[in-house]
Parts: sequence; C-alpha cells; structure tokens
Amino acid sequence: MANDPYKYFRVEARELLDGLQAGVLELERGKAATSTVAKLLRLAHTLKGAARVVKQARIAELSHELEGVLSSHREAAALSQEAAGALFKQLDEVRRELRALELPADRPAEAQRPAQAKEAPESIDAVRVPIDDLDSLLRGATEAGVLLGSLRRDLQTVEHLRDLSLMLREQVSLKRAGSDLVGSPRTRGLVEELGNQLERLRRELRLDVERVGNEVSGVRELTQRMRLVQAQTVFPALERAARDAAEAQGKRVEWSTQGGEVRLDANVLSALRGALLHVVRNAVAHGIESERERTSRAKPAVGRVHLTVERRGDKVRIVCSDDGRGLSMSAIREAAVRKGHATPEQAQAMTDRQLTDLLLAGGLSTADALTEISGRGIGLDVVRDTALQLKGQVELTSEPGRGLTLGLLVPLSIASITGLLLEAAGSVAVVPLDNVRRTLRVRPEDLVRRADSDTVAFEGQMVPFLPLERALSRGPGRGRMKSVCSAVVVQSGERLAAVGVDRLIGTACVVLRPLPSVIAAEPLAGGACLDAEGNPQLVLDPLGLIQAAEAVRAVEADAPLREKLPVLVVDDSLTTRMLEKSILESAGFEVALATSAEEGLVMARARRYALFMVDVEMPGIDGFEFVALTRKDPELSKTPAVLVTSRDAPEDRKKGELAGARAYIVKGDFEQGHLLRTIRSLVG
Repeated sequence: MANDPYKYFRVEARELLDGLQAGVLELERGKAATSTVAKLLRLAHTLKGAARVVKQARIAELSHELEGVLSSHREAAALSQEAAGALFKQLDEVRRELRALELPADRPAEAQRPAQAKEAPESIDAVRVPIDDLDSLLRGATEAGVLLGSLRRDLQTVEHLRDLSLMLREQVSLKRAGSDLVGSPRTRGLVEELGNQLERLRRELRLDVERVGNEVSGVRELTQRMRLVQAQTVFPALERAARDAAEAQGKRVEWSTQGGEVRLDANVLSALRGALLHVVRNAVAHGIESERERTSRAKPAVGRVHLTVERRGDKVRIVCSDDGRGLSMSAIREAAVRKGHATPEQAQAMTDRQLTDLLLAGGLSTADALTEISGRGIGLDVVRDTALQLKGQVELTSEPGRGLTLGLLVPLSIASITGLLLEAAGSVAVVPLDNVRRTLRVRPEDLVRRADSDTVAFEGQMVPFLPLERALSRGPGRGRMKSVCSAVVVQSGERLAAVGVDRLIGTACVVLRPLPSVIAAEPLAGGACLDAEGNPQLVLDPLGLIQAAEAVRAVEADAPLREKLPVLVVDDSLTTRMLEKSILESAGFEVALATSAEEGLVMARARRYALFMVDVEMPGIDGFEFVALTRKDPELSKTPAVLVTSRDAPEDRKKGELAGARAYIVKGDFEQGHLLRTIRSLVG
C-alpha cells in the first residue's frame, strides 16, 4: 500500500458498487423489495465507512446520500424507472470518483519512449507496456517460483517413496533356507512394477521441475530487463531545461552527454528526472557565468554542461559537470557561522570536503545561502532527498573559477536487490548486501555494557551492538546472550552498527515489494520480499538499523517477560481490515483477522487476545452485540474491546459504552497516532 494507498479500497469499492447496481436492478424489477433494500443499505454503509477510512470525503458523502434514498424505499414494492435512474446516476458518480483514484500522479511509462521515436514511427514489432503491468508480471514470476518450490518438495517426497520401494524390493527378494520370506511371485512382480513406476515418475518430475525452473528464471530475468530503460530517454528534457535557463539569462551553453545507452529501472529514472532538472538548471543559471564575465576570465564565451551516465556493478553513476564559477568556499564558511553551525575558528578549519558535506547534509539554510554560494543550494535539497529515497549517495566537488561536478550513485533497480538473509528468534529478515561491512563472531565477554547501550570493538573503534530480535520486537535482546553469536556490521555513510543474529543463512537476489504506507514511519522497514515458500520477509533499512542501535536503551537482564498476545480485528470491510492490520503490525503488534462477528467469536474462544477491535455495522451479529456477548463471558471479558465505526451519534456512543466497549473510534476521524495511543493505553 506504500505506493498505492487505495489498492484495497478500490477492490472493495468495485465489489460493493457491483452489488449495489445488481440490487437496484432487482428493485426495479420488483423482486424482494424489503430484504433487498436492507442488503443494499448494508453495502452502502460499508462503502461509506471504507471511504472515510481512506479520507475520500466525496465518496463517503455520495454513499450517505445513497443510504438516504434507499431508506425511503424500504416499504416500496418496486422502484420506479425514474428512481432507479437517479440511483444509477449516483452509482456512476461514485465510479467516476473511484476511477480518479486510479490515475497515476506520474506516468513513468512515457519515459520509455526511445529518443529516436521523434524521427521515426514506432515499429509494429514493439509495444508499450506500463510499468505496473511489468511489475505484475514480475510478481507473477515470483509467485510461480514459490509454487515451483512446492513442486521441488513434492519431488523430494517422490524420491523418498522411490527409496522405500527399493528397500521393499530388497526385502521381498530375500531368501532364507531356500524359501522366500514373502513367497508370492505375484507380490514380487507388483513391488517391481511399483518401483519402476516411481522411478519413471521421479525422472519425469525432475526434468519437468528443471525445465519449469529455467523458464521461470528466464521470465523473471527478462521482466527485470524490460523494466530497465535507457538513460537517454530523459536527455531531451534535460537539454531543454538547460536551453531555457540559458535563454532566460542571455547566456550561451553547449550541452553534451555520454552513456545514454546505460539502462536503469524506469522508477529510478523517473525519480531522478526531477532532481536532475534542478541540477541542470542550476548549473546554467548559477554556475555558468555571463559571456562578459567568462571573456574577462579568458574562458570561452560559450559555457559547457556535460552529463555522464555510467554503470558500476549493480549501481549507476550520473555526473553533471559544468565549467562555471564553482562554489565560493569563503561564502559557505560565512553562512555556516551565520547560521550557528560552526564558530569562526571551526569554519576556518573546515576542509573543502567538509564544507560541501555540510551543504549536502542540509546544514545550511538554502534560503540565505543561495546568493552567497552562487545559488547552488536550490537543487541540493531535492537531490539529497532523492538520493535518500533511492538508498543512494551524492558527491559534490568544486574548483573555484573552473566549475562544479555533482555525482549521484544510485541502485540500477529498486525492484530487486542482493541481500544477506539473517535469522533471529525464528524470523528471517534481509539486509542489502552492499551495506554489509563484515560479519563477526561475538562472545558475551566481547560486549562492553554501559548504562544505556551495548557496544563491541570493530577495527579499533567501539560500535553500538543491537540484537536483531530486539530490533524486530521479538524479545528483550539483552540479558539472553549466553554463548557466541553471529553479528553483521552494517554501514550507512560513515556510521556503523553491529547487529546480532542467531544465524547467517546466505545471500539471495530478492524482489522488493512495497510495504503499506502506514509503515513508512518505521525506520527499520525498507520493504518486503517472499521466500521460496511464499512467506513474507522484512527487508531491513541499514540506516534504520544503525539509528535503532544508537538509540536503544538496555533493559535489565532479569526483567520479567510478558506474554505478547495478538490483536483480533473484526470487520467485514476489506479496506478497514487491511488498514488496521498494517497500522498495528507497523507498531509491533501481531494481528488476527475476522470477517464477521460470528467468526470473531469462534476465534476469541479458541485462544487469548490482547484486544478486540470491532466494527459496528456488520451482517448478522453487529459490533454492539459482539462486545456485549464477550462481556458476559468470564474469560473473554478480561480482553478489552474497542469499537471502530462510522456512526458518530451520541446515542451510538452511549450504546457502545453500555455494551462494555473500552473505547469508541469514529472512522471519519481515523488517525494512526490516536488509534495506537488508545490501544497502548489499554494493553500497554
């Protein structure tokens, strides 16, 4: 949901609209008016609640209007053609609002048009494929790989059966004192046939698995290549930006490029495009001098801006250089002192590299520094943020009077990475291999324990140590290390941390999947992937790991552990269920889902839960009744219940309170922080 916050809502809304449309047609035909209207009211109410959860006020308003119109027809034998037509118009308007949520804010597929397309028509042997479709194909190939893993396990079972048949054949063929132990030639023949059939099945299945495996790998690799587009697809836009900036300031600029044939992920290129536009405009507007100034400095009247793209392993380096005035280091020092980032003495002692690092770190206010350092701060915020988004790096070098060079080193693709698989407390997580500095074996006596953290020696310095199980909220981490463990030294920039794990599984190329948007604030989460059996694995963010290791406070070794119980979410709305699940899991809670109150009661009686989160408006048993029933049960009454509903009337709140709910949350006011604060106040 991180890149598509309305994914589940669109799926659910379409189903609800289809149900509403079918029901209106039934009413128009005069079929079962009372029961049909009741069903349609539930559908409209569910749509309204889901729309409020995802902050779609217009759809919620239209759904509310639908409820009003339908309520007026509770006792009608049939809908008139005019009334049905009015309802259809409202449904069509909801569909239009829903389609608006499907329009992408950016269309990276446009970037895939080859540069030469403006000179020649597209060939009929080439088609455009939206990136979303390629992503779907890549996910499908990954799912096929998961199914293939299941087939490989079946193959192992067949091989085991073949081995058993061979053992049985040997036993049947044994003779003692001239007599067969089993005796019957027919039995021996059947055993022989069984062994032959199993051997044939094993050979054929192995060949099929190998062929399918090769095909799936080929499709996955081809899809990943198809997602890569040539860097030169953005060159025309960058050249136009340079031209327009030069024309606006009465300058002349020569534009040149190199490495346009290098391919990189379309999503990466799309993210870089905006940052590079800033860089190119600034190079012309604030770097290249006027013709008079250049002539006075014995420089060519025409300035030069050059863009180079080169591949470095699984990364791509994009460099924009100009032959302009460069950065004024003295102006940067003055700005640093003026903004309080350094004393005059400290600023004077800073090297050029330290000063440019200060610029890139956002340590200076660009608003004040722009004029004094030739406006170079204008695009730096955008460039820096883009690099962080792509897990890349920015470098900046300048020669006063001779020009400036800005380089971006970013992953070739954000769809797949090579990662190191780590296991801790039974959970497997992935950390990008590029950020792994080294692996270590750490003994308990190697840890230096302080009041607020643990550290371990690495290459002559003490780096923070954090057990991964603690980072993943799987355990307290400290006080449980009784033997040698493995540790991974993770690096981000100049910062290091050692992460303790139970086991190093190995390396693998994994396909990244986005996390729900509500997890964006969780620093440890960089994405997710699936293992060979289809189980989700967390892809860790190296910087988030280091920040967690630096910020962690130690707990006492003998602190009692409290059982961590899951939260049961009971809601018939897919959108609400998935949103609540994402919020709770991002906060470290385990979540179980029930689609009805009846199912929720069965689950609640089967095991213990920390909390019940219950919708009010559900078919069958509603939320009020669910809460009341659990309050009457001696065991279930120990579990607090929270009602989450679109009803905001005082009488509904009172009814929830009388039923025994500990909190009442309105979907229209749905806010992640408030929800988590409420839950933590009830369960800790």
